[in-house]
Amino acid sequence: MILDGRDPAAVTAAAQALQRGELLGLPTETVYGLAADAANPAAVAKIFAAKGRPSDHPLIVHVADAAGVDYFVHNVPEFARQLMQAFWPGPLTLILPRRPEVGAAAAGGQDSIGLRCPAHPVAQALLRAAHALGVHGVAAPSANKFGRVSPTTAAHVRDEFGDSLLVLDGGACPVGIESTIIDCTRGVPVLLRPGQITRAQVQAACGLALRAKDELAAPAPRASGTLESHYAPNAKVRLMDAQALQAALDVLGRDLAGPATIAVYARSVLRLPSAQVLYRRMPDDAAAAAQQLFAVLREFDAAGVKLIWIEPPPDTAAWEGVRDRLTRAAA
Repeated sequence: MILDGRDPAAVTAAAQALQRGELLGLPTETVYGLAADAANPAAVAKIFAAKGRPSDHPLIVHVADAAGVDYFVHNVPEFARQLMQAFWPGPLTLILPRRPEVGAAAAGGQDSIGLRCPAHPVAQALLRAAHALGVHGVAAPSANKFGRVSPTTAAHVRDEFGDSLLVLDGGACPVGIESTIIDCTRGVPVLLRPGQITRAQVQAACGLALRAKDELAAPAPRASGTLESHYAPNAKVRLMDAQALQAALDVLGRDLAGPATIAVYARSVLRLPSAQVLYRRMPDDAAAAAQQLFAVLREFDAAGVKLIWIEPPPDTAAWEGVRDRLTRAAA
């Protein structure tokens, strides 16, 4: 059931559902999450079961503000505090040392835990209402089946889990791809997943060089959205430059008949040899492309195409998050 997230009564009802150990579809600025009380192992287990997600694959816990961190975490490094001050509320997740007595299920059994303070006003209202009821943090991975395309509208969540799931509608997610993840457990900031917040922004905020996860001897903790294959639609995704795309269209497109079986998402203007090719133009702006990426992939799946051909985005810092999602979708 979808409720208007701007309605205080709906927010109260959602917070009470979390307090009872139920699941909730929650809007954030990145994607919609499948939320439960992060300190309630039975509630967290429902997330893993609903998504078909391995229970050792950690979840990101959402808190209302930086003050909520201390319930789940001990020994927060100074550079992590600097990142909170610079980017929270916002699309940045920090991996921090977990207090052993709380959050083990949400952390996938690790001694670290991922925390984020979302900027979306509906998420903020829900987290504050839930905190008043004793829910100190909300575990909320993307509200989709494990490994599939993340949802960016309330309708996407309903399509995944049916009308029985309570979903707060906060409109289309303005960022559209998941948060940047920084590991703060190894003495220096380590990038585990790119997102809207860039490497340069992280380094400027904390004054430290951002390392890659394979640069240090100690293994990186497991984190959400870092599997080689992830964010995948039902159709087969292939990344091709504009020249290869046009050549493939010229060869295969002439033989297409009936319903569309091929979809193309590209910045380049291409010759479409058949009306059976479903074409969407990728924005030239990285933020706009990120905002619509998952919605476009879901649209292609809904059209029943078998192949999705995508022009890779530019190899620049602004596009790193989109490149990461497309690479994993095509793996």
